[in-house]
Amino acid sequence: MTSGPRFIGIIPARFASSRFPGKPLADIAGKPMIRHVYERASEALEMVYVATDDTRIFEAVKEFGGNAAMTSPNHKSGTDRCREAVEIAEKEQNLHYDAVLNVQGDEPFIDPGQIGLVKSCFLESGTQIATLVKEIDSPDELFDENRPKVIVDAGGRAIYFSRATIPFIRGVEKSQWLDHHKYYMHIGLYGFRRDILPVITELPQSSLELAESLEQLRWIENGYNITVKVTSYEGFGIDTPEDLQKLLRSSGSGK
Repeated sequence: MTSGPRFIGIIPARFASSRFPGKPLADIAGKPMIRHVYERASEALEMVYVATDDTRIFEAVKEFGGNAAMTSPNHKSGTDRCREAVEIAEKEQNLHYDAVLNVQGDEPFIDPGQIGLVKSCFLESGTQIATLVKEIDSPDELFDENRPKVIVDAGGRAIYFSRATIPFIRGVEKSQWLDHHKYYMHIGLYGFRRDILPVITELPQSSLELAESLEQLRWIENGYNITVKVTSYEGFGIDTPEDLQKLLRSSGSGK
């Protein structure tokens, strides 16, 4: 029997997507995308489940021998879907998990080391929620509103997430901001202490969350702490068929 927290990885996967319908089943080197994510997550986690509301995805996962949970089609976020999926998994496995990792289903080449980094946060008893950040090294990243920036306190916990470039450096040209401050952008891999997950999914949407369209601000606004670890790797998420073709070209056909 292993010591320490018992982890489970949940990969939310929806078939419906306005920009890329059926994305989890897109073929990459003879395997559906969701299988690539599942296999990489399994390198860092003893138990992994795909959480879906579509029978095609459910059956595809079962076909390659993976675990899958059919969840409600009415969930508003991947976090909500994770909550239902871990409840299903605990019943099926007759186990209780101490921490739940929400693994993005559209990163077929996710680095298992990053999952391990999030897991390491839960070796500290005070961790409620955990995630990753990467240092920003280019002006394009710094001023891209689609790459949320993160302010981290001296104890390694997130103070705030924003689509705006924060902090603002007064009296310095924006072109020189990177020379005056270490900026971080968010990497969307989350870990949740098991008892925290049902609580945060029942919180009403907060004013900050609605303003920035960033779910994690709801948790901060309600007093939950988010432990942050720094990674040097940024994965490549697939949002459109064009993203997939770009990834295949850059990776040698997805091998």
